[in-house]
Amino acid sequence: MHKHSRRQFVLGSSLGASFLILPSGSARSYAANEKVDVAFIGVGGVAGGNRNRMLKLKNDANIVALCDVDSQNLAKGLAQHKGATGHRDYRKMLQEQKNIDAVVVSTPDHTHFPASMLAMQHGKGVATEKPMAHSIWEARQMAIAAKKFKVATQMDNEHHAKEALRLQVEWIQSGAIGEVREAHIYTNRPIWPQGMTKRPKASPPPDSLDWDLWLGAAPYRDFHKGLHRFAWRGWWDFGTGALGDMGCHQFDPVFWALKLGHPISVEAEQTGNTVESGPTAAVITYTFPARGALPPVTVKWFEGKAPPPRPEMLEEGRKVPKGGITYYGSKETIMASHPPSTRIIPEERMKAFKRPEPFIARSPGHYKEWLDAIRGGKPASSNFSDYSGPLTELVLLGNLAIRCGKKVVWDAVNLKAIGCPEADAYIRRAYRKGWDFWQG
Repeated sequence: MHKHSRRQFVLGSSLGASFLILPSGSARSYAANEKVDVAFIGVGGVAGGNRNRMLKLKNDANIVALCDVDSQNLAKGLAQHKGATGHRDYRKMLQEQKNIDAVVVSTPDHTHFPASMLAMQHGKGVATEKPMAHSIWEARQMAIAAKKFKVATQMDNEHHAKEALRLQVEWIQSGAIGEVREAHIYTNRPIWPQGMTKRPKASPPPDSLDWDLWLGAAPYRDFHKGLHRFAWRGWWDFGTGALGDMGCHQFDPVFWALKLGHPISVEAEQTGNTVESGPTAAVITYTFPARGALPPVTVKWFEGKAPPPRPEMLEEGRKVPKGGITYYGSKETIMASHPPSTRIIPEERMKAFKRPEPFIARSPGHYKEWLDAIRGGKPASSNFSDYSGPLTELVLLGNLAIRCGKKVVWDAVNLKAIGCPEADAYIRRAYRKGWDFWQG
């Protein structure tokens, strides 16, 4: 049984209800080998894969609740998880169902922040899909909240836990490829429509969909075809484009290996960006200062119809992956694909390469790290405060540069684009009335 002292938190929303929020430091303790009771906010799409991964940890977790704004998604999920209860509104679920220890947020990008913040305020452990936030300010606030409420958190960039990614980091941090002063990251995304100049004609939402709940904190927009269940990614109100979809995966090893921290500036060359929708192609240049003994480095992101330059040392006839990273070291060059697969190029140099001894602790598994942290173990390696919050801020700075249409000189401490006041609306977005409940 869960026993907590609680303070009351009034939700200023259309619910007209009082919500009970756990104070900082009130998370319960766990008996040895006790399972964590997990709820999923978002059931369809990527959440299906997340639920299946959780099911493999049946000795560590029970799925006790499912929440989805689409009744068809919810019904399919409940058919798979016979013992779980079903909900349409995560606010009511978190208020009413008391046997929830932790929440997995697998929703469209615009819902990540409000759902995660409310769950943390309720004292729940939280795992949130990448990118963990829709805006830079949201990512910063989530990192702060995780510490304030002393909850176990994790962003769902699941490759962070894999052996191949840790090998890549070790090769670079050991100095085996020399100093890295430039790296290229590239993706074939977007693979959904972008570059739209206006919205399609409004149409009725599907009978199964609660459109008001789907919108959540986002500005009100009429439903139209091409939103639910996938192509929302291309619309700025709801998605974060190619960077949001793949950046937290593909920046992850670069961020870790090169100890990037915050950039000095970010600049975008793009094609097709509009007020409504992200670009069809973009090249984004992130400039970083020296970091301790590490030299300054330039990281370039290539998306869509903007392919990266072909490395000179790549053998003729060998293809550049559709998604991957090239690290240009002073001794060697790495070409890594995504999911992580790391090779020195050309192949003859790979065959002669002496791999460094492993020095990074290996992971028991992405969700296992998080569940162990909930039960009092060490923080998950991609937790909000120490890792994934700063990583998400970095990734979303690329979108800030795209939308501002000029070079962004970045003040990371104050979350300000120096000399660019128009950036403020993108750094911290406005919220629909009644959905700013985390301000209480």
